[in-house]
Amino acid sequence: MKIARDFIVVGSGLAGLTFALKISEYGSVALITKNALDESATKYAQGGIASVMAADDSIDLHVADTLEAGRGLCRKDVVRCIVQEGPALVRELATLGARFTRTPEDAYHLTREGGHSKHRILHADDMTGWEIERTLIEAVHSRPNIEVFTYHMAVDLITRANLDASIAPGSPEDEALGLYALNEHTGDVTTFLGKGVLLATGGAGKVYLYTSNPDTATGDGVAVAYRAGARIANMEFFQFHPTCLFHPQAKSFLISEAVRGEGGILRLKNGETFMEKYHPLGCLAPRDVVARAIDYEMKKSGDDCVYLDVTHLEGYRTRERFPNIYKTCMDFGFDMTREPLPVVPAAHYMCGGVMADLNGQTNIRRLFVSGEVGYSGLHGANRLASNSLLEGLVLSHRAVFKARELLPVSRDLEALQERIPEWDPGDAVESDESVVVSHNWDEIRRLMWNYVGIVRTDKRLHRAHRRISMLLEEIQEYYWSFNITQDTLELRNIAITARLIIEGALMRKESRGLHYNLDYPEPDESQTPVETLLQDAAQRLLSQPRTRNRATRP
Repeated sequence: MKIARDFIVVGSGLAGLTFALKISEYGSVALITKNALDESATKYAQGGIASVMAADDSIDLHVADTLEAGRGLCRKDVVRCIVQEGPALVRELATLGARFTRTPEDAYHLTREGGHSKHRILHADDMTGWEIERTLIEAVHSRPNIEVFTYHMAVDLITRANLDASIAPGSPEDEALGLYALNEHTGDVTTFLGKGVLLATGGAGKVYLYTSNPDTATGDGVAVAYRAGARIANMEFFQFHPTCLFHPQAKSFLISEAVRGEGGILRLKNGETFMEKYHPLGCLAPRDVVARAIDYEMKKSGDDCVYLDVTHLEGYRTRERFPNIYKTCMDFGFDMTREPLPVVPAAHYMCGGVMADLNGQTNIRRLFVSGEVGYSGLHGANRLASNSLLEGLVLSHRAVFKARELLPVSRDLEALQERIPEWDPGDAVESDESVVVSHNWDEIRRLMWNYVGIVRTDKRLHRAHRRISMLLEEIQEYYWSFNITQDTLELRNIAITARLIIEGALMRKESRGLHYNLDYPEPDESQTPVETLLQDAAQRLLSQPRTRNRATRP
């Protein structure tokens, strides 16, 4: 089946919903999401959205804090643009219906998180992401020209290079024409055609054994774009959130950085504090510093966790400021007003991704990215807390103005889209070896946690690279032998994303921001810091086939 719309949006977090809502003023939209409409990383964002709103704050201060956190790898023009355009768009969200927490004087209640010099985090108690998600979903449902396809997972992009052998994937002549998507309920594959495609698929936390991310975060957008020839950058910079609840049933429930912003103190098992040894800001140091400090202290002591202590704060203040965190911790048997919470770092945010300019445009024409899947240059080597929602909001807004220019299409493009074949499963059959998927999935996540985690060495990275290369061969063979499922696609995507992280880490011969290598413990100050670029048509692991037919398999 073929479905043609003016624009195709993949992902239903803040970035995808914002773009879909705004671009719907100019054309029809197919909004594709591989789970329920409200299931995204945005939904789980507790802390808030960073924006200059206070009289004692300024754009220059927010820019300076972002650059400091990014350790020399932020693109300064991008930082200034996003920080400067953010406040108006945040107010637009509030006008749309987002209920941010306010003070008794009816001003925005602003909190502070690690790396910020001022209180500038807008929040809706400790469920900011859900409040934003709710607001945008209601707005999307009010637009008749947005059609939502839930439980559909992107398989591969369809580009001009797939249909014209004279065009190299990712070259200036290449452009996105649509994508194949799996209906997870029926097993059928739909061909979506559009005049512009936005990937807003979120991150890749499930590449690691322990993560704060939802189960949907399997690196889909990065892997799909990479296979099509998009440039990928800075994948070695994966942020680990310092404080996730340590409990076997908690699935790494995140304890917001705002808890430390309100006065929470990190302690060892014996009650001693330790962050003052690592940074002048102590517990409010940037996330990369805090995560490494906790990792070091746990390895030194052999303890399974450290503790986040807010018992010195007034109990009612904690319950009112963090009602969801308080309730969830109580459900797991912890009263945070009376006892310190056991916490550990967990994979949290992908600071690299698909390279894009300030309009979300990738090197493939008509292909845009926004949110965690993209690399705009805002975060550099380390994301400043609560800048992520801000980036998705601004980039999606700017992408709309670029994408609407694509509406008048040539007859050549129309003819080309008519030639796009429907999905052909080739010789694939139903799998009788599903255990291979679960086994490989588990092995990838463990090797990434053990060898490509918070602290790395060249020896560990080379070991991980050898193993992931072997696993990719096995996964590729499995992919072509059996009918695709969500599990098959996610496995292929996390394997590709894992290898990109490893290759980026091997290329960077220094320690900077979130990438810390014991063999190169200091930043390389002999040259201007450079981005790690990952895309070479000759080295790409999995070329996009013209159809599913085994005769065209790479």
